[in-house]
Amino acid sequence: MSKPLLLLATVCFALTLHAAPIRVVVWDEQSPAAKKAYTNSIGDHIANYLKTLPNLSVKSVALADPDQGLADDTINNCDVLIWWSHTKNKLVPDNKVKQIITRLKDGNLSLIILHSAITSKVFIEAMNERTREDAAKVIPPGLKTEYILPKAYKDPLPTDPITPRVDIVTNWPEHTPEALVYLPICEITGWREDGKPSHITTMMPDHPIARGVDKEFDIAQTEVYLEPFHVPKPDAMIFHEKYASGEEFRTGMLWSVGKGKVFYFRPEHETFPGYDNPDVLKIIGNAAEWMGRADS
Repeated sequence: MSKPLLLLATVCFALTLHAAPIRVVVWDEQSPAAKKAYTNSIGDHIANYLKTLPNLSVKSVALADPDQGLADDTINNCDVLIWWSHTKNKLVPDNKVKQIITRLKDGNLSLIILHSAITSKVFIEAMNERTREDAAKVIPPGLKTEYILPKAYKDPLPTDPITPRVDIVTNWPEHTPEALVYLPICEITGWREDGKPSHITTMMPDHPIARGVDKEFDIAQTEVYLEPFHVPKPDAMIFHEKYASGEEFRTGMLWSVGKGKVFYFRPEHETFPGYDNPDVLKIIGNAAEWMGRADS
């Protein structure tokens, strides 16, 4: 290698070593049920693993913290926000959700949504934003458009119409066309906490989130999530799950929202120790590292 090329390689390596770490915040509502499977909270459990990764600077916060763990300084100094919640989503203030979604759309923050956090305000608002983006691509310019919220964010029936969707209708009595955009319920059609195993298949082994993850692996005990899952069509389905009882689920999906990214990963549950699974932790760590880089 010539001296100029050697010097360039040395400089690049030095810059890599001294690059600012990716700032990760793990938010957890800290359900008491998690004590059945973990010695600490789920958020702290995940954060302790992420702290072993050299490229990350990790902070664990909780609903019980001042400002619900979402102080302005925390949100504004976060590259990747990992969200675990279940029953206390309504306690998160709307203004904090708006701050997070604004940073997401601007490309200053990415979201990793875990398991039951599909009912969180941050996930619902992120999916609403993605639905608006998708609708704008198919609705003719200038056409009157109405966005329709779900009547209730609860498990839909398997026979219910899928959301999100766009219907072009005739507006009576004006007899003019109108676009009705049904925003996503962001819910599954059912669940079953039976504690039986599931089988994960890595559908996109070359994706950075799947780096170093087994092509196939099992989770010893888990909760069944049932399709259809009412969310926008993802840009990528990286992981697929099949349960011992035969049901299947799109268990790892990725969307772009504005300039940011949202990754949903179903495993795992608060009463089963699935976050001890090395592949599950590896996936979360990969996602944080990849999504937190400006060029990802």
